[in-house]
Amino acid sequence: MVVPLGVIGIIYESRPNVTVDAAGLCLKAGNAVILRGGSEAINSNCVLVDIISSALSKTKVPVFSVQLIRTTSREAVKEMLRLDDYIDVIIPRGGESLIRTVTENSIIPVIKHYKGVCHVFVDAEADLAMAEKICFNAKVQRPGVCNAMETLLVDKKIASTFLPAMIRKFREGGVEIRGDEEVRRIVPDVKPATEEDWFCEYLDLILSVKVVDGLDEAIWHINFYGSHHSDAIVTKNYSKAKKFLQEVDSAAVYVNASTRFTDGGEFGMGAEIGISTQKLHARGPMSVGELTSRKFIILGDGQIRE
Repeated sequence: MVVPLGVIGIIYESRPNVTVDAAGLCLKAGNAVILRGGSEAINSNCVLVDIISSALSKTKVPVFSVQLIRTTSREAVKEMLRLDDYIDVIIPRGGESLIRTVTENSIIPVIKHYKGVCHVFVDAEADLAMAEKICFNAKVQRPGVCNAMETLLVDKKIASTFLPAMIRKFREGGVEIRGDEEVRRIVPDVKPATEEDWFCEYLDLILSVKVVDGLDEAIWHINFYGSHHSDAIVTKNYSKAKKFLQEVDSAAVYVNASTRFTDGGEFGMGAEIGISTQKLHARGPMSVGELTSRKFIILGDGQIRE
């Protein structure tokens, strides 16, 4: 039988839409929720939870199924993370520093993703016009979100053909390019990339670019430097696409599409509670189904185990 997780603690920053999304999803899955938003939207969050409570008072759902911690004190968060007798799971939404703080201090299980270091690999057998559109969209359409591309990988066989026009288009879009030695050989005025760049979630119009020796090196790079969030290959080769899907260890893996689609709404799940990059219980965009667990129901008429 599908059952609710219980009481869910949501710790998040900035956007007050999370208040409504989290409350609605948790209630729909049968959970209670304790919300702790950021200082930027504390007044909006208080008003929204008051509206939700007023609506609940007219139903059979307990009013206190949705609660808000009405202080922005960090001590309140630390106290919340120790309430393992009362809260069943914590879901943090925000920047890497918030999520690390929650994970390091919580004695309650945490469903998390630290960051979105997403890649697009342009294979030697890619449709280069398609690749240009996908890469530009993945980086520029909305650079400050976790499913935006942060590193572009290009097969060395087509790098000299693809990169000059691609980098020119990125620059027209205001993107700063940081490249490895081979990229800088092809486009000399590119800023050098450092080792730290390959791990970096810029959340800005900055892109690291690397030339790789084929599919295997691209897969290795993604699995080593990436955050297991969303990664894409552009190719016309079915076998390479299948290998990429099987061997890239990420929550969402794309063939010939932008990484920008990793989102509960885009995946047809409606609102989402967050995107998990871990492997236990939930992975990828999380909606109502991921806010439940299961239990076994056994109806007997006297059976005993011999």
